[in-house]
Amino acid sequence: MVLALLGSPMLAGAAESDLLNSVKRNPAKAKAMCRSFVEMNNNGQSAYSKKAIRKVAQSENLNFQDAEILVTYVVGMHCSDVR
Repeated sequence: MVLALLGSPMLAGAAESDLLNSVKRNPAKAKAMCRSFVEMNNNGQSAYSKKAIRKVAQSENLNFQDAEILVTYVVGMHCSDVR
């Protein structure tokens, strides 16, 4: 029974929700991430590059896929001028 629950879409949705709530509830965190992404852009780097995603993953203790989701959300909602 426990193994069946681990693969449950409800649990995956709950984890993703917590991931996005980390910046929804803390706009200062989202703004700080935007500043970091703008700095990357100013240095010719993309916030969506593998290197940038790995950096977010490491700093937020996330796997690569979750970090990619977080970056996409933050850019889309808080700093749409970032590439």
